[in-house]
Amino acid sequence: MFWNYLLIICIVCAVLCAVGFIKYVYFLSIGYGFAIAGGGITSLIIALKNGWTESVLWLAVLQAVLFVIYGARLSGFLLVREFKNAGFQKAAKTEIEGFKKLPVFVSIPIWLCVSVLYTAQVSPMFYRYANGSSDYFVPVIGIVISVCGLILESMADKQKTQQKKANPKMVATQGLYKMVRCPNYLGEIIFWTGVFISGLTTYSGIGQWLMAVIAYISIVYIMFNGAQRLEKRQMARYGNDKEYNDYADKTPIIIPFLPIYHLNKKA
Repeated sequence: MFWNYLLIICIVCAVLCAVGFIKYVYFLSIGYGFAIAGGGITSLIIALKNGWTESVLWLAVLQAVLFVIYGARLSGFLLVREFKNAGFQKAAKTEIEGFKKLPVFVSIPIWLCVSVLYTAQVSPMFYRYANGSSDYFVPVIGIVISVCGLILESMADKQKTQQKKANPKMVATQGLYKMVRCPNYLGEIIFWTGVFISGLTTYSGIGQWLMAVIAYISIVYIMFNGAQRLEKRQMARYGNDKEYNDYADKTPIIIPFLPIYHLNKKA
């Protein structure tokens, strides 16, 4: 299982997501992006140091760059949104519980859990090289899927920002938001689907499979939970708005063509 190296990656993730002690939500947002980027870089450094990438160095670098781009985009977007978006700042103070400061004895278990989760999320890359895998067809497929997810997330965030700027009193409903109400969460699921697939030909033993599968299931659950909480806030704010209700009742919340329109019971 290479526990010693996984511990190193976990420590790096823990240090980088420790910004969550400032505000709890940072464990799952800004610190999350930092940790994934750092975990990818650390995995590459460990692989290079041990000579695990002789025939697939280009692939290892490509996977590490993908994690860095993912983390930098996510943390950068969230930082800009928080410090420059007045509407988001107002909502954060009144609606988003994660912006409340938690006691240290509550924050520490959360910090440790997310650090382990982020380590597990980047583990498919680590296992590929630690196990000496030399194939590249499956991981390239996984990378292509992840890139598609990353592009989808980026476009969704940009479209949402533009639409909220034009009409701050209504949720985004155009562009990708005609397909699903949470295309950014869909992009996140697609990204991590690609990461999981990239390791399919290299997982060795029940421990590695469990870590990869649990990490993937966890991120899918977190995305659906995030969509549920977002919908709850939107229902509280726009629940009496006919335009919002018409849109929400006919647009899948997160998976295209899957007729799941609500994750909360309507009043």
